[in-house]
Amino acid sequence: MRFNIPDITIDFDALAQKLRENSRTVIFSSAAVVALTAVACVVVFLMSLKGTEQVMVPDVVGKDLSIAMLEMQAKELFPKIQLRYSENPNDRGVILEQGPVAGSIVKAGRRINLVVSRGVIVDRVENFVGQNLDDVKIHLQTLFTSTSKPLISIKDPPKYRFASDPAGTILEQNPPPDTAVSGPMEVELVVSRGPENQKVQVPALSGLSIPEALSLMGRGQTVFDFTSRAPEGKEVAGTVVSQMPAGGASVPAFSRVAAVVACPVNPTDGRVYGIFRETLPSYPYPFQVKLEAITPKGDRYELISMKHPGGEFTVPYAVSEGTVLSLTILNKEVSTVEVRAREGDSE
Repeated sequence: MRFNIPDITIDFDALAQKLRENSRTVIFSSAAVVALTAVACVVVFLMSLKGTEQVMVPDVVGKDLSIAMLEMQAKELFPKIQLRYSENPNDRGVILEQGPVAGSIVKAGRRINLVVSRGVIVDRVENFVGQNLDDVKIHLQTLFTSTSKPLISIKDPPKYRFASDPAGTILEQNPPPDTAVSGPMEVELVVSRGPENQKVQVPALSGLSIPEALSLMGRGQTVFDFTSRAPEGKEVAGTVVSQMPAGGASVPAFSRVAAVVACPVNPTDGRVYGIFRETLPSYPYPFQVKLEAITPKGDRYELISMKHPGGEFTVPYAVSEGTVLSLTILNKEVSTVEVRAREGDSE
């Protein structure tokens, strides 16, 4: 059979005439199709809503994770698990919290948030002997930051005795290392006071600038009590002009040495000179003390870090006006002072 495509013609006028004659039928048919489609969508949506069963969330707090998952599965609920350390060694694998709470009505298939204990951070007592007491305290504080009550704490005050070990060194502990942790416990420590009647040489600060003097003080084991006055004669402003006992003298460790700093009356270098003063508690052994300067621009730098037995703490400074001096002991800020011009050593 052969077709001659040019012979095929469409009478558009006749087609348009038929559409005009049956326009109402076409419109009603189209509207009916749209309506049926909408009804079908609504029916399907309602059937899907009706098909989702409402269930009650079970109470799984305090139960083992495996049991909780079985109860969730029976209710067609899906757990979303979050792990967290707890304070009780026996809580490992136990549900600590849940959300939504027990008794809530939810749709089947919903995810339920479960907080599961991963146990305690440590399950045995560490060996603290030979470590510095300050370092151990900071370590325990960091270790149990996320818990309301630390599992291991240091019994206060520790026992102290003279020993050849450096001051602050832990000599003995009770309970001993590797003891199982069954709950919150205190560790009793015996700590070294340092060698009895230990002798040290007094650093020679006379003639040094304030930064040089502070650097040398931080490496020594003597305590300087500073006062200030205006320069006299050939004395250089901003330097240590006298000390007693003199540099090189042999004295017991952490003895006090009187020293004088010559502070300029009208500084021309844009800095403020003075003496930082703070009265500290008496410590059983010298604690690590640090004085830092925070500039008006927010830059922070260390003026001095040294061991100090407590009592009067004095440090000379030469800083820009508006600088804040921050004193920290065992990494804890205990005092701040803002430096103002012409305040001398009144801070």
